[in-house]
Amino acid sequence: MATLITVLKSGGRYDGPWVARLAAGIRRHAPAFERILCLTDLPLAIDGVERVALRHDWPAWWAKMEAFRPGLVEGTALLCDLDTVLTGPAGTLAEPGLAAMEDYFHKGRVSSALLRWHGDDLAPLYAAFAAEPGRWMRPGSCGPVPNAVHGDQVVIDHLLAREGRKPPFFQHRYPALLDFYDPRRDRHGPVVIFIGDAKPDTARGSVHEAWLGA
Repeated sequence: MATLITVLKSGGRYDGPWVARLAAGIRRHAPAFERILCLTDLPLAIDGVERVALRHDWPAWWAKMEAFRPGLVEGTALLCDLDTVLTGPAGTLAEPGLAAMEDYFHKGRVSSALLRWHGDDLAPLYAAFAAEPGRWMRPGSCGPVPNAVHGDQVVIDHLLAREGRKPPFFQHRYPALLDFYDPRRDRHGPVVIFIGDAKPDTARGSVHEAWLGA
């Protein structure tokens, strides 16, 4: 069974409709995902989405570390950011096997925007982080960071490397799958990734329409 996991922590830009729109895009373009889970501290009730309560009060993006909790999924799991938009067939996301998106700005580094694994294979990441969250959230805990932004994907990249695990990158395995949003063109897809300040709610044209489910 393939499961899509997304994380919604209260207090930020995202809310329930972002979860519903991602779920609708997944059902439309990647139906191989039989389950959609949302880890959240909000009282969501969205058709076709299983709400799973966050256990920890880890702030902002650090809540994504709970996606690796043991016992959440059986089979293939895909962690997917809420600002991902699907515009075409994306069933390959549900294929088995460890894989990650390569950071757009820093080649060779893991991005947690899309990260795939099997069952409890990445439970050690959760265990390590949960044992010392204050340590791992502290800038510098993983050494120098190229763009000076210390976040969850820096820790994920570090902990995977510490275990000697190097995920293949989606961009290399599926060269036509990911596309990075560019407001200068309309045609995008099939999996549109947003970087920097760009987000689906401020996108234009066909990408915005796909996000709205039009």
